[in-house]
Amino acid sequence: MCIEIEAKLKVDSLSEVEQKLTELDAEFLAEQIQMDYFFDNSNAALTTADQCLRLRQQSVAGGERFFLTYKGAKEKCNFKKRQEIEIEIIDAQSTQKLLSALGYEKVLVVKKKRRLWQLDQCAVALDRLSLLGDFVEIEGPNNKEIADVQNRLGLSELPHIEKSYAQLTKEERERRCV
Repeated sequence: MCIEIEAKLKVDSLSEVEQKLTELDAEFLAEQIQMDYFFDNSNAALTTADQCLRLRQQSVAGGERFFLTYKGAKEKCNFKKRQEIEIEIIDAQSTQKLLSALGYEKVLVVKKKRRLWQLDQCAVALDRLSLLGDFVEIEGPNNKEIADVQNRLGLSELPHIEKSYAQLTKEERERRCV
């Protein structure tokens, strides 16, 4: 079973974090455009249970890859911790048809620009979402490694955001419609 452990932080400036990553000799991995399609059934069973079923279209340097991901409910932890099962797929259209046949329909789409770095044992994602702003996600093997990287980046005073981009996007859309 794979467990995802991460810190999600709202930041004012991605360029300041990127400059700090460069100073720390972090390795730049890739710039990605990610389109995340979230699925649920008509009763919102996954959302209600704090679970997620996502189809991701990831564009990197002109190439595209697709991933189907299930995320379980968040566990009690100082960081965002949950079960994650992810598989790479080849045929996104057939996957959507399969999900539909199983009773899952697309309920939300979230687009983000991501610059991915590696620092120590952690992946550091610099995310820009047009509706929400700028975020840093630090994903690592354990709480200590993540906290160390967060501290080294000068972000230790920022509060952790437990909500997913899907939840934040949905709330922001609802807020703007009111």
